[in-house]
Amino acid sequence: MIALLLALGSSLAYGCADFLGGLGARRAHVLRTVLIAAPASLLVELAMWPVLGAKFGAGAVGWGAASGAASAAAFALLYRTLAIGPMNVLSPVTSLVSAVLPVAVGLIQGEQLGSAGLVGLPLALVAVVLVSAGSTDGRARVSRTALLLAFGAGTAIAVQLVCLHQAPAGSGIAPLIVGRTVTSALTLTAAVLLRRRLGPARPAYRLAAAAGALDSAASVLFLLAARSGDLTVVAVITALYPAGTVLLARAVLAERIHRGQLAGLGAAAVAVGLLALA
Repeated sequence: MIALLLALGSSLAYGCADFLGGLGARRAHVLRTVLIAAPASLLVELAMWPVLGAKFGAGAVGWGAASGAASAAAFALLYRTLAIGPMNVLSPVTSLVSAVLPVAVGLIQGEQLGSAGLVGLPLALVAVVLVSAGSTDGRARVSRTALLLAFGAGTAIAVQLVCLHQAPAGSGIAPLIVGRTVTSALTLTAAVLLRRRLGPARPAYRLAAAAGALDSAASVLFLLAARSGDLTVVAVITALYPAGTVLLARAVLAERIHRGQLAGLGAAAVAVGLLALA
């Protein structure tokens, strides 16, 4: 139950971070937004160091660096995917892949689910797709390139989560600190190489920093959840993060919640209850 609650908190924080980051990216090039968000995340994790502790052993540094590289790749692939579109098709693909791969890893490692979990897990995966999908008029076509990018983005997110799960349990938040440092360094390198394409627009500093802080909180909650529960359950609950984005978009931007998304929110509630019983 503790792992489930932590995973729900992680999902909500990721959803809020994506919402704020998306608003920030509307005002300036996405790399300018990430250049603020990534260091802000690192500062939050450094502030948590005295509370949660950190041991920088070989395992923590190695898995943390791998998660940071995967996180940087996820940023690039995800935003490129959504730029090509259509979002209502590609976003569910990315979310589903990011959930399925960690679930597969957990099952391969010997994690088992009860009867309630066997029903709740696939229901949660269905909810991920429904919640992250928008309305469609049936005329949207998906290119092979866009679909490959969506799979790549989902895979990168999944690799990031799996790497954090594989880090030694006694390492505290060292994997997150290492990972965020790697992400910041890679983002800075990309910004320097692409500086002529970034444009003159200034980033929304407060939105970007808030997004980074929430992303950091989400990662910490996921790490704690993965260490206290099964990766199969924690990963699929965390993958419900589009629900937080959808609800915030409704509350702040007055965006319409479509019937499919409402069905997804309902399915997610039922799935969470079943997984809690499991």
